[in-house]
Amino acid sequence: MPKPTSTKRKPVLLAGGNPQIGKADGEAPVRAYLAAVPGWKREVARELDALITKTVPAVHKAVRWNSPMYGIAGQGWFASIHVFTKCVKITFFKGTSLEPVPPGGAAREARWIDVHEDDLDKAQLTKWIRQAAKLPGWGGSEVRRGDLATAVQQLKQQPGRGLGGVKLPSGSGKAPRGRTRGA
Repeated sequence: MPKPTSTKRKPVLLAGGNPQIGKADGEAPVRAYLAAVPGWKREVARELDALITKTVPAVHKAVRWNSPMYGIAGQGWFASIHVFTKCVKITFFKGTSLEPVPPGGAAREARWIDVHEDDLDKAQLTKWIRQAAKLPGWGGSEVRRGDLATAVQQLKQQPGRGLGGVKLPSGSGKAPRGRTRGA
């Protein structure tokens, strides 16, 4: 008797073994990513995910650009994981603000750590994760939880700010005017 064929397709592995997972929010796409990571890197990626979840229980997860992203609603993304041929990279988007600054990278603000098999420094990573989650993140408007009414309520609680988050001139109640042509 022939084996039944599965209708569920395995994710394609991109360069370095990074799984191709579509853009989506929540735990499920991150779990799918982690399950598709090949070899020893799967365990490292799962340990990083578990460490982030344990350190920041309110973390919001998503997959963007074929990488798990971790953020705080209203603050933005603070970290991501990406699989390469010889390592699993954890990137801190505001890494230059961490103490000590993670050694990898030369981007304006981002810093990262290349984690190899059997060299996960959980104590140091926990410190960085805790620090990073407290900082304003990257792409804050994309990390959503709740609804529009909640967002409007939060903006109303910020004195001197309009609904667009624009700082209002004190006492005017109106948004600042732009320059007109010829002025």
